[in-house]
Amino acid sequence: QVQLVESGGGLVQAGDSLRLSCTASGRTSGTYKMSWFRRVPGKEREFVACIYWSSRSTDYAESVKGRFTISRDNAKNTIFLQMTSLQPEDTAVYYCALGTAPGPSAYWGQGTQVTVSS
Repeated sequence: QVQLVESGGGLVQAGDSLRLSCTASGRTSGTYKMSWFRRVPGKEREFVACIYWSSRSTDYAESVKGRFTISRDNAKNTIFLQMTSLQPEDTAVYYCALGTAPGPSAYWGQGTQVTVSS
């Protein structure tokens, strides 16, 4: 089993920056990739960014490219999402996810709320 704990959410104004963290514990040795998703009430969960564990390559949703950066700290089994130039449409609950193979992520965190006021 793997446990994921997100932190760093909050209320900011448009144009501000925020950094989210997600720390994984438990059986993390088989990590294939870690990702960030977000969900707005009433809408489908949306992919935001991911980082592949062995290659360190990254992918981003078009809506956040150039504004968000995903990174990791291997020693702490932690990933980060640095969010800049935040806009009200970035308001959502942000979830961390861990996958042990290609395809849907197997483990999910509880989420952290990000609210961007205009």
